[in-house]
Amino acid sequence: MALRIRLRRMGRRNAPTYRIVVAESSMPRDGRIVESIGHYNPRTDPLTLKVDRERALYWIGNGATPTDTVQALLKRAGVFKPAPEGIEAVAAVVSGAVKKAASKVKEVAAVAVEEVKEVAAEVAEVVGDAVEAVVEAVSGEDAEA
Repeated sequence: MALRIRLRRMGRRNAPTYRIVVAESSMPRDGRIVESIGHYNPRTDPLTLKVDRERALYWIGNGATPTDTVQALLKRAGVFKPAPEGIEAVAAVVSGAVKKAASKVKEVAAVAVEEVKEVAAEVAEVVGDAVEAVVEAVSGEDAEA
């Protein structure tokens, strides 16, 4: 029993709408189906496309092969993209990692600021000593003159 995911035509003459169905490949286009997993209306602007993502993935996982048209519609509906819950979980993990990294950066920055203050104090002391030495040298020369 080869299963296909395909379109089943519905609607009146010259106004088609389609259901996305799972059916045996030997059944006619509008014949007996296993399950309906969505619908598609190309006549609306923008077109209407609704697919039960979990059921579509279930049937694909169990060996049902979509037709080319249905494959394109499933891609357009986002069936093959990561689940939104998965994206939110990844975002939460990344957010936690960013927060940890930010707190670590704050700690390192605080230590760096203290080190810079100590070095600046040492430099100020050395410069002060140098200024005093220059003042004494200049004062001494003035006194001798």
